[in-house]
Amino acid sequence: MTIHDPAHAFVPYPDVPVARAATGPLTGLCFGVKDLFDVAGYPTGGGSPILLAMSGIKTRHAPTVQRLLDAGAAFVGKTVTDELAFSMNGNNAHFGAPINGAAPDRISGGSSSGSASAVSNRLCDFALGTDTGGSVRGPASHCGLIGLRPSHGRISLEGALDLAPSFDTCGFFARDTSTFARVAEVLLGADPKPAPKVPRLLWPTDVWALLDAPVAEAARGAAEQVQAVLGQAAPVTLARDSFEAMYWHFRHIQGREAWMTDGPMIERYAPPLGPGVAERFAWSRQVSDAQASAGHAFRVAYAAQIAALLGQDGVLLMPTMPDVAPLRNAAESTLEAYRNRAVVLMCISGLSGTPQISLPLAGRDGAPMGLSLLGPVGSDRALVALAARLADAGVGH
Repeated sequence: MTIHDPAHAFVPYPDVPVARAATGPLTGLCFGVKDLFDVAGYPTGGGSPILLAMSGIKTRHAPTVQRLLDAGAAFVGKTVTDELAFSMNGNNAHFGAPINGAAPDRISGGSSSGSASAVSNRLCDFALGTDTGGSVRGPASHCGLIGLRPSHGRISLEGALDLAPSFDTCGFFARDTSTFARVAEVLLGADPKPAPKVPRLLWPTDVWALLDAPVAEAARGAAEQVQAVLGQAAPVTLARDSFEAMYWHFRHIQGREAWMTDGPMIERYAPPLGPGVAERFAWSRQVSDAQASAGHAFRVAYAAQIAALLGQDGVLLMPTMPDVAPLRNAAESTLEAYRNRAVVLMCISGLSGTPQISLPLAGRDGAPMGLSLLGPVGSDRALVALAARLADAGVGH
């Protein structure tokens, strides 16, 4: 299907028809697919000219794409991704910067930049993305969308390009909770355990303390509305050792796996990598065995800590990102500093393997800002249901 793309959200591949079921639970909805997933008749470029050149035309759909087609959703195109999915800015040196439909003067966020752009610009109803270190949650917050990083392994990534497999997840975006819930039913199925009737809302004081005062003030009004619906949040702390320690352990694991995934290609072909991406891969190449091993041990302990804190009914109420999206003309050094602050917030879910849903409930300076609900492993559908409760109650509107 050929669509008008003023947001530069889609990779301009030649149009190839993609069959779908005539009827199903997603009939009437159309979707975009991040260009990490295989779609039959198309290459899979991963935001990289070298990978695109090596891809060839795929002959089968990634299973997650196939599930959506079997449910009656219509495929409209493959969306731009940050190069090799190793960025959170939404600026691809080779394929451009998709436009943020909620704040066109600000970055969309990445690496699922095109997917968030397409949905926020109403070019499709929902879109697939991936989230390794924040690549669904960040763009959702920046573009005023609902976005889910699911429990690790909950949605299949077969037929999709890896970045750091022990962190990689398949997430998705939508503008409204009813659409989001329809897609969630198809992709997530039922939670392994029934959700508690009343969640135990938790307020991570040390996470909220990371925000600058104007950002915290902008977010707290929406957070108070959430508590009016879901109950008063009890204070807890989330850091283990320190947030700095968590940041480095996450980055060491991610970097080691990213280099194992893409390092051989980079060493063989020496592709011209874009700003930020080149530096991250150069850094990743230097991660030592000892650093990676320490990171893995830390992750095991942290996942157990968060599992004990949440139990079966705990839900964390927390900011998704450290602020609204930076301006499109921000310096690379500004974007990198913002990314590093974001990783501190994002690594909580990554290290613990827990699901986190970002909801467009807050904002400042005319731009949206997400609040997140983070629940126990396997509580993905329960989080979607809580999002629907908040929408029904008019929170954030």
